[in-house]
Amino acid sequence: MDDLKKIAALIFPDIDKTPDDYDKYYPPRALKEKAEVTRFAPSPTGFLHIGGLLASLVSERLAHQSGGVFFLRIEDTDKKREVRDGVSGIINGLSSFGIRCDEGMTGPESFTGAYGPYLQSGREKIYQAFAKDLLERGLAYPCFCTEEELSLVRSRQEADKLLPGYYGAFAKCRGLSPADVEQKLKSGLPFVVRLRSNGSEERKITFRDRIKGEIEMPQNITDIVLIKSDGLPTYHFAHAVDDTLMRTTTVVRGDEWISSVPVHLELFSAIGRRRPNYAHIAPIMKETEDGGKRKISKRKDPEAAVDYFLEEGYPPEAVIEYLLNLANSGFEDWRRQNPGAPYGEFPFDIRKMSPSGALFDLVKLNDVSKAVISRFTAEKVLSSVLTWAKARDDGLFRLLSDNPDYALNIFSIDRDVPKPRKDLAKWSDIRPYISYFYDELFDGAYDPPDVEKSVMAAVIRRYRGLYDPSDEKDVWFDKIKGLCAPFGFASDVKTFKKNPGDYKGHIGDISNIVRVAVTGRRQSPDLYHISKLLGRERLLSRLNRFLTFIGEGKE
Repeated sequence: MDDLKKIAALIFPDIDKTPDDYDKYYPPRALKEKAEVTRFAPSPTGFLHIGGLLASLVSERLAHQSGGVFFLRIEDTDKKREVRDGVSGIINGLSSFGIRCDEGMTGPESFTGAYGPYLQSGREKIYQAFAKDLLERGLAYPCFCTEEELSLVRSRQEADKLLPGYYGAFAKCRGLSPADVEQKLKSGLPFVVRLRSNGSEERKITFRDRIKGEIEMPQNITDIVLIKSDGLPTYHFAHAVDDTLMRTTTVVRGDEWISSVPVHLELFSAIGRRRPNYAHIAPIMKETEDGGKRKISKRKDPEAAVDYFLEEGYPPEAVIEYLLNLANSGFEDWRRQNPGAPYGEFPFDIRKMSPSGALFDLVKLNDVSKAVISRFTAEKVLSSVLTWAKARDDGLFRLLSDNPDYALNIFSIDRDVPKPRKDLAKWSDIRPYISYFYDELFDGAYDPPDVEKSVMAAVIRRYRGLYDPSDEKDVWFDKIKGLCAPFGFASDVKTFKKNPGDYKGHIGDISNIVRVAVTGRRQSPDLYHISKLLGRERLLSRLNRFLTFIGEGKE
């Protein structure tokens, strides 16, 4: 046995499989030509970030539009930073927003798919087999440097303004003789396994990013750690091995990883495998108070966590459609032309993603969400609100579920029409939106129109005597129209605009007097249907209450 194989056997005595064995165990996927295999591979070190949701959406669209496979891999090799329920949080987060994984983790320790395990801590022997092969070929070596020694190296490099890292003259263990290595291993000294880089500062690497185009960078010269002292791999090495064996075609990730591409390209070359394509997404930005931009922050911005949108009650499909707006500017026009189509039918094009960071705009999200909710059936609105309220607003849940037919009728108003109203952006808007339908929620606050109180009182008294719940809508509207002339209002807006000085207002003002008396608001869905749903007794009570409010309660 030669020296290299002897050292590899001392480091990994229990590893008897080779990379070629794993290539056979994880064969190329039987997919059609140009089908994409993509993944979302987060670490369970915190909540699911809005940027992570965007990356997973882009990956999912690339795979499923092409007839390929999208899988979820959890990169849990940094055990010190792992948080409780981190894996479940990621799985539930993707599921909550309708991101469908074909393979991967389904629970903290369970998975589905033939290319697993999809939890990196369960693939330890696979990484070690690849590392052992590199040791045997002289492309890796054990390093016994202590933290104190490495700290001194960093200090020297910083003082001399040199490139940081373990390389060249600083790579102390790179030149150890086989006898020295064997002696240190047998004495039980802790070690890591490092790449023996063949990069040069003078040479460049060039690669084409699917979002940012062609990028040129210096080669990697650092002898990076492949296997840590605990036997687990670093992100860099695990990524190369996993994406090789899982047959990943495109890696979609944040552009903070661009600086690592030279390392990753060298790793794929060292293990003798074809690299995937890369698509680096710019971070989602937020406007600052002075008009500048900054990255959306986990610490500063609640909307950085996808749980924020669930708590506020944004429909998951609204958040996804908003992210598609950020990813492809053409989505908005497509949605306008295809109002009823599932968003999955949109022809997503990764080449149209902006290489610079998209600006997160809560106002725009609300507009998108209002449009999405306006397309829901009343049954879907009620079901969604009940699900949201059951977990977050027990009082609202009980109010709606005590009389679901009444609640369904509320959400049916102005919904099944050519141009449905767009009042609701999220389910947390529901309580104020429906408050005037429930005496328990109606606060008695009013926003009266700019009309004299005596006129408003006279209109309400006359309307109170005319209202008949059995009237069809045309008859009801004619009665509203009939209130105009006796009080000096034009019966249509066009007439008023021709001679505004001849009238106190127009039919819209008369309607608004009644609307405010009934709902407290100047804006509401269809007043006829609101009145029908409230019922005569409650309607008359509201009219009398309004008269009292404006000081005209006595006859």
